[in-house]
Amino acid sequence: MPLSGTMDVAAFAAGAHLAEIHGFKTDAWTLKGAQILNVYYEVDIDLAQQLLPVTVRPVIPAYAMFNVTHYPESLVGPFTIADVRLGCRAGVRPRGFTLASYVDSEAAARELAHRWGFPARVGKVALRAFHDRIVGRVVTAEGKPALEVEMLDRDFISGGDIQYVSSMHLCRNREDGKLTIVQCDPEWTFSKAERGRPNLVSFDSALWNGGDKVRPNWPISASYAIADVTLSKIRYVSDPNQDAFRGTTQVAA
Repeated sequence: MPLSGTMDVAAFAAGAHLAEIHGFKTDAWTLKGAQILNVYYEVDIDLAQQLLPVTVRPVIPAYAMFNVTHYPESLVGPFTIADVRLGCRAGVRPRGFTLASYVDSEAAARELAHRWGFPARVGKVALRAFHDRIVGRVVTAEGKPALEVEMLDRDFISGGDIQYVSSMHLCRNREDGKLTIVQCDPEWTFSKAERGRPNLVSFDSALWNGGDKVRPNWPISASYAIADVTLSKIRYVSDPNQDAFRGTTQVAA
């Protein structure tokens, strides 16, 4: 039998900083010239499974995705966001279940939460490019270091070599007060891409709604890209307490 997530959704929601989404009919949002650092690490599958709702299935080997993205321009001004996601599948499709997000702009955090259900909270988020490395850092609003991640030994590749995955966001629907999972399907148009060696300098799982269960143990890959990103209209939402094959509803074509 395939594995499924074993999260206690109600308990997780009670302790996490979940967004309240304002309906599922948001328009697409195009963000030009995004700078994206994406790092993968293997994690303990038995622990990671407890952080995934039954909607999705854990992947083998289990991995976490550490993403830091700087958007130099948007309708709410420039902002930088960091996410920690767990690799999973919704049905047969690869996805990343987002445990938490930090954003360095209150306006951007509000847009992302209300329109796509990002579990976004405000913090200090930075992405810097050096000649030999890309560095992403996150510090909470209370001053606690949450993440420092690097890509070392930069080397050019084609944007066609990068395959990012869509994200799944557990949030609360303002219209009926119910917990739901929203699938966010960005589209990327790459103008530059690099790969390198991943290095997780520091990571506090508890600050990402992971308790002590996200334990990175082996580096997999790292990439850095510059791309135009379009956060698309919401196409699918899912019941967090049902398998995606049975509990998913299409809300847009």
